[in-house]
Amino acid sequence: MPHRPYIVGNWKMNGTRAMLAEARAIDRAAGRYPDVQVGLAPPFTLVQAIASEAQAIGTGGQDCHPEVKGAHTGDVAAAMLADAGADFVIVGHSERRRDHGEGDALIKAKAEAALASTLGVIVCVGETLDERDAGQAEAVVQAQVAASLPSAALAEEAGMARVAVAYEPVWAIGTGRVAAVDDVITMHRAIRATLIAWSAELGDKVRILYGGSVNADNARDLLAAEGVGGALVGGASLTAESFLAIVAAAHSARSDD
Repeated sequence: MPHRPYIVGNWKMNGTRAMLAEARAIDRAAGRYPDVQVGLAPPFTLVQAIASEAQAIGTGGQDCHPEVKGAHTGDVAAAMLADAGADFVIVGHSERRRDHGEGDALIKAKAEAALASTLGVIVCVGETLDERDAGQAEAVVQAQVAASLPSAALAEEAGMARVAVAYEPVWAIGTGRVAAVDDVITMHRAIRATLIAWSAELGDKVRILYGGSVNADNARDLLAAEGVGGALVGGASLTAESFLAIVAAAHSARSDD
């Protein structure tokens, strides 16, 4: 992996103040792996509490609204996340696309709002099982990447280190199924080609993460695969023990490069 690997835990709709102990344990241990960038995206209710204590990890939101403020009950603006201490946000997760009907144009607007509010952004893309079985996986994902990314000019102005893409095949999220390493490599190459088409100058600087039932048993093989710049981790990020095993795997894979 040419860049420092980026391992991000997405707690989804899990976590109360009792789980702050897990976040503290993750933060303490992450300091032992300075060659791995680590982040946690807890529910909104815990962002400020984790961000205020974290020393070795980043803290992020799981979504943001494209507007700076206004009559949007229940939504959270990127600027609000930044004010709470967050330094990145996830946009376009398949669960947002599915449960809330979010399309690429909205996700692009959210990504641009995040960058404008000094946050980093992780743009999620991925195909369904039907799309993969129909031989459409690469075309679907490439179209999502092209339409969901913030403008190249804004990304360049904000700094490319603040932009990442997470490839999460929908059929692998929370199911225990994991894409074959060869398939992950093929898809990451397709995403990279789309990124270079998006910006010949900047496209090779964006880290591409893999997500979808990543755990301690499969993390090393996935993270050592060509083109994989990190992982977006769901269920395995809910405890320090399971999440730190993935961070350690990223460190090991990088050491072997």
